[in-house]
Amino acid sequence: MPENNPLDPEATQNSNELVPHSQLKIATFNLFNYLEPPFAYYDFERIYSAEQWAKKQRWIGDYLNEFQPDVIGFQEVFSPESLCELVLDHGYGHFAVVDSAEIVDDFICRSPVVAIASRYPIKDIQAVQPDPELAAAIGLTDDFSFSRKVLRATVDLPHIGDCDCYVVHFKSKRPMLEHEKDDLLSAEKNIIESLKAQVAGGWGSTIQRGSEAALLLVNMISRREQSGLPMILMGDFNNTLADGILTHLLTDSLRFVSKYDSEAFLAKYLLKDSWDLYQATDNDSEHIQRKATHYFGETSSVLDYILLSNEFDACCQSSIFELSEHHTYDRHLINPIFERDGQSTDHGIVCITLRLRS
Repeated sequence: MPENNPLDPEATQNSNELVPHSQLKIATFNLFNYLEPPFAYYDFERIYSAEQWAKKQRWIGDYLNEFQPDVIGFQEVFSPESLCELVLDHGYGHFAVVDSAEIVDDFICRSPVVAIASRYPIKDIQAVQPDPELAAAIGLTDDFSFSRKVLRATVDLPHIGDCDCYVVHFKSKRPMLEHEKDDLLSAEKNIIESLKAQVAGGWGSTIQRGSEAALLLVNMISRREQSGLPMILMGDFNNTLADGILTHLLTDSLRFVSKYDSEAFLAKYLLKDSWDLYQATDNDSEHIQRKATHYFGETSSVLDYILLSNEFDACCQSSIFELSEHHTYDRHLINPIFERDGQSTDHGIVCITLRLRS
């Protein structure tokens, strides 16, 4: 009987099938105004009817049943108690949040939060705090805060043990400043004031978003130095990683550091985009275009990401898992059917599959 070739992907897959929990699925899921009635989101008229809410709950449940992610990072959560009950019904015995939505006028909700659900035990949960001294050193106020609290959950994953999972929803591109039309001003003057507010306010949002990413990454590096735990960063980044605002999340080099030191020490603290890792492990994926996760008018972009430390990079000899699949669920965006997708979400759902290396 011929022996299995350890370099043969099919042989590796077959051997892994005999190992319990040899596959892990991680997903990031923007729920889009997840708020149980009779509460309203942002405006007193925006309240789901009982039928609409049931439809939204069913749509989320259908996704969970079909794709079965093991760990999910959620964004735009107004009603964490309802979400906890929903995911529990679908086999997620562990759920956590680190913040709550703001309620004004008794029933209008603002400032949704992030959450995490897991099939595996969550051993610790924290809200990440930016370093005030570092914030001041880069020109921010020393009381700088994330626009939405960043959640860090230490999850006990099979084969790899404790893993720090970060869930984010970075500042949106919506301008921080807005000009309200003034009837005492001319039409041209109102346009000018709106233009100034958009330029300045848009840049303000960009500064906030980029600063959030930088201060978070510094916190992650410090945490990694202290704990040595693997890292997963997932969420709605509200920006593409390629345009310069968030590229520091994928920093892969350091000035004046030798190649030896870089490989020996630096690699431990770097994050990789799961899509890039997938392409590196699957030759067929090189010919597949990455799917957008958000559409606005005639434009599309990738806003939702999952970044991983080197324990999940097959190019790293000591890695434990490798990327075997990268999937973006977007049927509700490109081919929506009202009866099915009428209360879904305005984002694609990114789910990656990690396979145990043998």
